[in-house]
Amino acid sequence: MDEFFVRALLGGIGVALVAGPLGCFVLWRRLAYFGDTLSHAALLGVTLALLLEIHIVLGVFVAAALVAIPLVLLGRRPILASDTILGILSHSTLAIGIIVVALMATVQVDLIGYLFGDILAVSWTDIAVIWGGGALVVAVLAVIWRPLFAGTVNAELAAAEGLRPEIARIVFTMLMAAVVAIALKIVGAMLITALLIIPAAAARRFARGPEAMAFLAAAFGVAAVVLGLHGSLWFDTPSGPSIVVGALALFVVSLLPFRGRAAEGRS
Repeated sequence: MDEFFVRALLGGIGVALVAGPLGCFVLWRRLAYFGDTLSHAALLGVTLALLLEIHIVLGVFVAAALVAIPLVLLGRRPILASDTILGILSHSTLAIGIIVVALMATVQVDLIGYLFGDILAVSWTDIAVIWGGGALVVAVLAVIWRPLFAGTVNAELAAAEGLRPEIARIVFTMLMAAVVAIALKIVGAMLITALLIIPAAAARRFARGPEAMAFLAAAFGVAAVVLGLHGSLWFDTPSGPSIVVGALALFVVSLLPFRGRAAEGRS
């Protein structure tokens, strides 16, 4: 294989291994629209990074975090319905980011690449950021797993047991912001949520416990990356969307009737 393809595989696999376990909590907590909001804020982070001349990943993380924290705080005393707030922030940040990029006449920006990813252009430095940041995200997730999962099942009971689920929730939003930042170059702002949700949804049909589902979601994500990149190479299609289609194919397979026995075993 060519070196650029090896780099693409390593970068995509690194993102999938992190996105899978986080995607499980996105499903369990019904935060799909929240993931969309963070991914749309990523483009605003790109413009922030270009204006301040800092690393793109850092700019995207800051922008996503600035959107995530108010959402958590507003969730305690909602002024509007949560989906309304998410809708406002999601589309507003995306629109502001695109407008600012258009106004930056002195800077050439590959807008399509940031929206839909350019995994074939990842460098060894990008891979180091992806795997280093991903390892940190997984380590923090392992630390907060118990209070976060307990708060997902029953927040009041978790708080009564002293697990501090609110802190775990805030940390989780920061982890989501980090994953959005490191995944931007792989699948782009428009497709990040798909990489979080679809492998986890496919794993849900097979797993018999939360930890098993997290491992399976990571495995399905890796398989989607491999299928998508090879499909992109064979059919000359965009790599980011091809990875998402690969994940979709795995999800469709998970819906086939042969899973009936496993479902009975879980019940």
